[in-house]
Amino acid sequence: QVQLQESGPGLVKPSQTLSLTCTVSGDSITTDYYYWSWIRQSPGKGLEWIICIAYEGSIYVSPSLKSRTSISRDTSKNQFSLQLSSVTPEDTAVYYCIAITTPNDYWGQGTQVTVSS
Repeated sequence: QVQLQESGPGLVKPSQTLSLTCTVSGDSITTDYYYWSWIRQSPGKGLEWIICIAYEGSIYVSPSLKSRTSISRDTSKNQFSLQLSSVTPEDTAVYYCIAITTPNDYWGQGTQVTVSS
């Protein structure tokens, strides 16, 4: 059973960079055919996919966030991380890290991030 846990600051000031880390247990982030993603849900809105890093290192990015977002991984710690720059209050959301594979998806519990001065 794959388990994911998000970590990072709950409050970020406008124009700063939001950085979140997802720690994975139960399997390696380099295991074949796993896709490690970040998604978010803003108040009153649906789920929004942000970015993904595949098991072999390929990266896929939402076109709407491409200019501000990046993803990295630390295979020695079995972690992957999200960076979202130049944040505004519209980036306030619950951020989830998820593992997508077949036939199961695995979700972290989510972490609230508020952008406010």
